[in-house]
Amino acid sequence: MPTEAIELDDMRHAASAACALMKTLANPDRLLILCQLSQGEKRVGELEALLGIVQPTLSQQLTVLREQQLVSTRRDGKHIYYSLCSPQALALMRALFNEFCRTPGGLPASPTQPHP
Repeated sequence: MPTEAIELDDMRHAASAACALMKTLANPDRLLILCQLSQGEKRVGELEALLGIVQPTLSQQLTVLREQQLVSTRRDGKHIYYSLCSPQALALMRALFNEFCRTPGGLPASPTQPHP
């Protein structure tokens, strides 16, 4: 067997981790939050204003993202700042942005239309 081959147990573990991340990203509110955080650290109030997600829902989704260790927090006085801390989530957010947000109307480019 080549030394570059990935062991089946390692592949299963990696697949499980990837599925957990994709399951977390499958919620539209969480995806929007991570999209904003991929651009830099934001206060909770900023996220609420930018995304139009009401406070109870925003808090619930931020809790899920914290529990999944995708975001980290820091407190400055009365304000809590969130940032994206998962390199895997950031890589997926970049890929999703390139596929879904870089074309007019946010639609994926057709096979004959190159990305800008």
